[in-house]
Amino acid sequence: MYQRILLPVDLADPDLAKPALETAVMLAKAMKGTIRLINVLPMTPPMLVEYVPEDFDLQQRKSAEDALSIIAGEMAPQVGKVTSVVRQGGTYQEILEEAKEIDADLIVMSSHRTGVRTYFLGSVAGHVVRYAGCSVMVVRR
Repeated sequence: MYQRILLPVDLADPDLAKPALETAVMLAKAMKGTIRLINVLPMTPPMLVEYVPEDFDLQQRKSAEDALSIIAGEMAPQVGKVTSVVRQGGTYQEILEEAKEIDADLIVMSSHRTGVRTYFLGSVAGHVVRYAGCSVMVVRR
């Protein structure tokens, strides 16, 4: 049923991703599917460009790729095929774009508890749920 699972990982809060990681592994094992990890880096604001090293974006990307490789390496023995990608831009837009590109059957992601801030502004998970072209499973802590 779910052969291509997309799993967004916020490397700034790795504990938040654990329930979604466990759920994605369970589903991939049961369905003999694959998992694609994604991390989205924000764009460096133009007003800060002159204050950061020239290769700041490359350093950030390398660090994220290394972290995702570690996570993928830990998951691979349980699942089989685990790939990863680092994208840069708006978080929910990049998640949705990656889901389209890999023709994902399911997006499994973690979410914080809702609060006043996310009630009015919306959350990444909320946007993904509303606009995804595939099923989305939101896993809470």
